Amino acid sequence: MIDIDRIRADTPAAERLAYLHNAGAALMPAAVVAAMKGHIDLESEIGGYAAADREARRLDSVYGSVGRLLNAAPDEIALLENATIAWQMAFYALSFRKGDRILTAEAEYAANYVAFLQVARRTGAVIEVVPSDPRGELDIHALERMIDERVKLIAITWVPTNGGLVNPAAAVGKIARAHGIPYLLDACQAVGQMAVDVEAIGCDMLSATGRKFLRGPRGTGFLYVRRELLQRLEPPMIDHFAAPWVSRDQYRLRDDARRFETWENNYAARLGLGAAVDYALDIGMGAIEQRCRLLADRLRGGLASVRGITIRDLGRTPGAIVSFTMDGYEADAIVGSAAAAGITIGASHPSSTRIDAEIRALPPLVRASPHYYNTEAEIDRLIGHLAGLTPR
Repeated sequence: MIDIDRIRADTPAAERLAYLHNAGAALMPAAVVAAMKGHIDLESEIGGYAAADREARRLDSVYGSVGRLLNAAPDEIALLENATIAWQMAFYALSFRKGDRILTAEAEYAANYVAFLQVARRTGAVIEVVPSDPRGELDIHALERMIDERVKLIAITWVPTNGGLVNPAAAVGKIARAHGIPYLLDACQAVGQMAVDVEAIGCDMLSATGRKFLRGPRGTGFLYVRRELLQRLEPPMIDHFAAPWVSRDQYRLRDDARRFETWENNYAARLGLGAAVDYALDIGMGAIEQRCRLLADRLRGGLASVRGITIRDLGRTPGAIVSFTMDGYEADAIVGSAAAAGITIGASHPSSTRIDAEIRALPPLVRASPHYYNTEAEIDRLIGHLAGLTPR
């Protein structure tokens, strides 16, 4: 059972905002803010180097915390500046040649797809989009039929930025493992709102951010790389932390996932990330996932009764991202109207998930993303606000 009163007391902004924009950047709990401020204060008192030395044990413990969150070993975790860098470090460490095939999903995120395009242009590799099934999820049977010896990577977004979709990540993992194909999973919108187990999923690489449902600070992210694959990957960029300079003409890559890191880091943000992970683990990811789904289902049910609203979500069991349009209103206008009423939501534009948007002829969508610290009253407040807008 989640203690909502305690959690909201840990989230001061919840007293003045109905904050439903957690797929963008969630509100940080007080413990996260305190961890960051405490380290900044320490740096101001004794200097950055000395502060890092003094807090070395706490800083190192972040790897263990992220590992517990993902059911991974600490040496399979790299801490990066953001999820995009984490994803890129994994993707650009792979080698492609002319004719190699990269398989992805219709709802793949823009940052990932432009990287596919760049590598395809450089190497002659080809990008192929696995079609969706009638529910909008990646079609597992179609994926199986597309597998051959030229497929060198399966890379999908688990929970896309719009559409409420939760792709069948574990089913994809079974196919990837059966055929020995590297599998890169973008879990940016999944981590923090649902339980994540890399062993059960079967992914070889996973990237995520701190700022979304995990409730960590901006400028933080992490990468998981399965130990067996790790030893075969050389990062696209290295420094003397990732690969110590062992002789005049030689460097040696680290044995762990920190080969994807660099020497200089924002240690205050890292401690904030660790505090966010520990906070979520203390509540329990099972309980968090259950409440996220309950609140999102309540929101979808309420929106379905509002005249002029069309819910744009996909999949059998949509997650805590609720996407919709309203007749006569642009998405940004609805976001602005809600903000004036003290309700924070967001918008998702077609360029973020171009293939999905083109297939479904989607305009910019309103995106509301409740989290476990939200209340049923806040969900109903948004529904009531939308119902009160004058039809156009």
